[in-house]
Amino acid sequence: MGWKTLDDVELAGKRVLVRVDINVPVDKGKVTDDTRIQRLVPTIHDILKAGGKPILLAHFGRPKGQHVPEMSLRPLVPALQDAFDVPVVFCADSRGPAAQAAVAGMADGSVLLLENTRFHAGEERNDADLAAEFAALGDVYCNDAFSTAHRAHASTEALAGLLPSCAGRLMQAELTALEAALSSPRRPVAAVVGGAKVSTKLDLLGNLVEKVDHLIIGGGMANTFLAAQGVDVGKSLCEHEMTDTAAAILAKAQSAGCAILLPSDIVVAREFRAGAECTTVPANECPPDAMILDAGPETVARIVAVLTGAKTLIWNGPLGAFEIPPFDAATTAAAQKAADLTRSGALISVAGGGDTVAALNQAGAADSFTYISTAGGAFLEWMEGKILPGVAALNG
Repeated sequence: MGWKTLDDVELAGKRVLVRVDINVPVDKGKVTDDTRIQRLVPTIHDILKAGGKPILLAHFGRPKGQHVPEMSLRPLVPALQDAFDVPVVFCADSRGPAAQAAVAGMADGSVLLLENTRFHAGEERNDADLAAEFAALGDVYCNDAFSTAHRAHASTEALAGLLPSCAGRLMQAELTALEAALSSPRRPVAAVVGGAKVSTKLDLLGNLVEKVDHLIIGGGMANTFLAAQGVDVGKSLCEHEMTDTAAAILAKAQSAGCAILLPSDIVVAREFRAGAECTTVPANECPPDAMILDAGPETVARIVAVLTGAKTLIWNGPLGAFEIPPFDAATTAAAQKAADLTRSGALISVAGGGDTVAALNQAGAADSFTYISTAGGAFLEWMEGKILPGVAALNG
């Protein structure tokens, strides 16, 4: 851990620039899901408790360097005030005289929200001059937006080099969980990787086979691996052009001592709809006119056995077409087993990715996992072994 936390920086009387991710869903001017806002509360409260003045830097949408009124952060003020339980003042710019005046006028115990950083073209270019204007507004930089850490922007990378920098509580929790899962894990380590396509997770799979002891592959991408072994997958979602790549990953895993678990039995149907007639057959007996939509009970039993013997679990992606029952059975059973093991203290479980969180919530398992990442792209790039600019900048 090369990065500092809020505990390592003097905050009393300091203006603290806090990079946050409040890119939340808004409908008719009201926030409809404040999960990301709620997860910022510990950072804001700790800064205020230490006598600091939190000044929030954030983006919203993709205005591409233009002032787009529909992408203003102003409508988020009521949700922020409700979450933080302190006054939140909005400033219609994130640089220049208006921002300087707003910072100078901050009352003790309040929070200042600056306007969308992406209204300035220099933000996404990681422009040094824009970063310097941001830096002039604060004394300390705190990054609490792991979900944007894979982007080298002015408010996530360049700014960190201009002020004493640290990780906020959410960033700290995220990095601690991910380091425990992949950098220095308790072994054996199991990973569940699902989803539709092998092509979108090549780097992830290539990195994991060298880091984990067991790799469980599910979802549509499992069909590509089955096809690479000569299995006829019928009309299933399958990247037939990727079978050579899948075979190479299987070979790499074998040489690295990573055991790959693919479905040995499958749930097939002729149509993809709720309540569709389906049957369970061996993985090599998919009818030519059918689709593989989930892993079967024998496969689930094998997955449960792997999870039971594991000490650490990394999860990204569902094992089947979980959105439509009954094709959520494998994902739900495996997720609930992981949750049980985590609650008992036998397993450290870390999960991330949009579909992953949705699937774990649907299974009623998310609250029992050790850590659920708020990030999508940043979580994947970390798991791929890539350096995240926003994290590297904190390491100074």
